[in-house]
Amino acid sequence: MKTVSLILTTYNSADNLMRTLESIEQQDYPQIEVVIKDGGSEDGTLDIIKKYKENSHNSVKWISSPDKGIYDAMNQGYRFSSGDIIVFFNDLFLQRDVISRMVQLTEADPSCVGAHADLVYATDERVVRYWKMGSQKSLYTGWMPGHPTLFLKREVYEKYGLYNSEYRIAADYEFMIRFLKDKENKLAYLPKTIIRMYYGGTSTSSAGSYLDSLREGHRALKENGIKGAAFIDGLRTCRVLWQFARRKEKQYAQDNTIYEKVL
Repeated sequence: MKTVSLILTTYNSADNLMRTLESIEQQDYPQIEVVIKDGGSEDGTLDIIKKYKENSHNSVKWISSPDKGIYDAMNQGYRFSSGDIIVFFNDLFLQRDVISRMVQLTEADPSCVGAHADLVYATDERVVRYWKMGSQKSLYTGWMPGHPTLFLKREVYEKYGLYNSEYRIAADYEFMIRFLKDKENKLAYLPKTIIRMYYGGTSTSSAGSYLDSLREGHRALKENGIKGAAFIDGLRTCRVLWQFARRKEKQYAQDNTIYEKVL
């Protein structure tokens, strides 16, 4: 059975961390490695991590040390992990069988290097945005999988490297461009909302943050030799606007079997 490494990055995040860890504990997949890279929290986060390690039925590794930001922390967490399948996770699973289904999907087609699915951005009060990109398409259409839903085989990172910490917001986008641009890597797709993402992160907290993310995304396209970067930027923006527009079309609570209703 494949070991799935869930890599969490924390820094003074006690308010959300407990809910995220409870979400992991609900999973029915038996071979989970939880790796927590903390940046030196002082708000009780470390107490939560220590208690979780003592009581969890999963394998738990953690370290607290300085880092140069979230992407540097993610890279450190990866190096601390040992799983066959890698997931960077700081949010909430919406069903108990998410990991089981994603692993099964990844292994069903040997040509796939991983799998992705749909997610929702939400506060406790409301749904803000649905991310539904559908099955794999060309990067030139503005398509990109939702990074929080990515279950990738370890060999992807071994071949293409880790996250470029020179990026402040869009290193995850740059990484995905890097391993998807040659069209040789295939991703399986689960057409289901599997993750509730906390809204208000670095790239989603304001219109200004989104513009900064778009600028870095444009840079990532150019640095990876993707032609027509400006055109792709426009298509990506259209897709994002569509995601915001459709937030009222679906009942998020139908997918939510673990946590309190948002709508």
